[in-house]
Amino acid sequence: MQSTSTETEQRALEQVVQQFRAALPPNMVITDPQQLRTYECDGLASYRVVPAVVVLPETAEQVRDIVRICAEHQVPFVARGSGTGLSGGALPHSSGVLVVTAKMRRILEIDLDNERAVVEPGVINLDVTRAVEGRGYYFAPDPSSQQVCSVGGNVAENSGGAHCLKYGFTTNHILALEVVTPDGEVVELGGPARETAGYDLLGAFIGSEGTLGVVTKITVRLLRKPESVQTLLAGFPSTDEAGAAVSAIIADGVTPAAIEMMDALAIEAAEQAVHCGYPEGAGAVLVVELDGPAAEVEHTFAEVERHCGAHGAFEIRVAADDHERAMIWKGRKSAFAAVGRISPDYIVQDGVIPRTALPEVLGRIARLSAESGVRVANVFHAGDGNLHPLVLFDDSEPGANERAEQVSGAILDLCIEHGGSITGEHGVGADKVKYMGRMFTADDLDTMQRVRCAFDPAGICNPGKVFPTPRLCGEVPGPRRGVHPLTEAGLADQF
Repeated sequence: MQSTSTETEQRALEQVVQQFRAALPPNMVITDPQQLRTYECDGLASYRVVPAVVVLPETAEQVRDIVRICAEHQVPFVARGSGTGLSGGALPHSSGVLVVTAKMRRILEIDLDNERAVVEPGVINLDVTRAVEGRGYYFAPDPSSQQVCSVGGNVAENSGGAHCLKYGFTTNHILALEVVTPDGEVVELGGPARETAGYDLLGAFIGSEGTLGVVTKITVRLLRKPESVQTLLAGFPSTDEAGAAVSAIIADGVTPAAIEMMDALAIEAAEQAVHCGYPEGAGAVLVVELDGPAAEVEHTFAEVERHCGAHGAFEIRVAADDHERAMIWKGRKSAFAAVGRISPDYIVQDGVIPRTALPEVLGRIARLSAESGVRVANVFHAGDGNLHPLVLFDDSEPGANERAEQVSGAILDLCIEHGGSITGEHGVGADKVKYMGRMFTADDLDTMQRVRCAFDPAGICNPGKVFPTPRLCGEVPGPRRGVHPLTEAGLADQF
């Protein structure tokens, strides 16, 4: 009698667990059902899958051995850092292994002469800066979750942050990676120099959302702390005036380190959560920060104040010291979590539009909200058009989740319509798979899939993420006939 696919998978998992227990200390292998539930989702809790096995490696060699064992038995695996992702990118596989790198938290080397550091993937983003700030350096990428998110996760998602307007995303601050490929080979991508010859495999890996391998070592760029930093908070009657001020500042040739915007609903949430003291009655606020040589900052800061005043700012505050600067940023940095004060449930969306389209798109989002009865709080990186609409709902209300999902999807459609993207920094993961076909053609997706297959021909590395119904490696491109094998097996959806 022929065994079923499920029986085959179960036998493979049993063999994998046996080999894990032989190769790793007992506390590194988790199979207890209750403990496994700890890892059932990342920061996007609306998607939940309990993994079959969790492993907690502490060294690169252990990661290599884990992946080799998975490859030997063709068992899928997913890498996870701190679990703060917001797209379901680290969502486990129900018949697979979750490789949690959170214990790999060593800063292996600090080389200030060459302005770089070497860290393990579980190192917390902000801890890199803490390790070097006393000597006048810092690590520039600063996601709002930087106190808890890991550098390995930043690499997987190509994370940004408030200061990406001037300093770019994670990819601009990574010199080299040590990676375990899906067949268990350890390879080096990039190098200590700023540029390397050949294909940009380092660039391909950063932002690949864990579909090309597992990072075990990261060489990051360190920047000198700027001579001067000035932070401004401006209150506006509405997002229209605030958006016009942003366009005017950028058009004048000023490139702030950061320009962040929050609308009235986001301000209300932040006030309830952290009492940030933003201007009373503001329909929108801008947080603008400039840094660099003192003379340059002084001149450009005056221009920023002038543009804010000219476009309707009714209150402008300038931080007098580090404490006041921290209070200005506190409201913005806490925005996502703060929304829980005004809504029991919410969807954190992430799309990109051209900066000049801000007024029109925000107006369309307001109309979508009014027509659907679904509230939307807006908080975003205004300088580069990276929107983070927070779609609010109450899951205990029948149909509320579905209406929120419809509004969330309509916002992404607006981004595509205006020449933008369905994600700026949170990634596609499991959440936005169905929108990839709206943004890319079938040929585009086939080309991307060929890149994935070059790294992972067996399709065991974070399967089911990024690509809608991914083609099997070796499958002939072109229109597909019939049901895809992954769809038939219940591992993917056809859109």
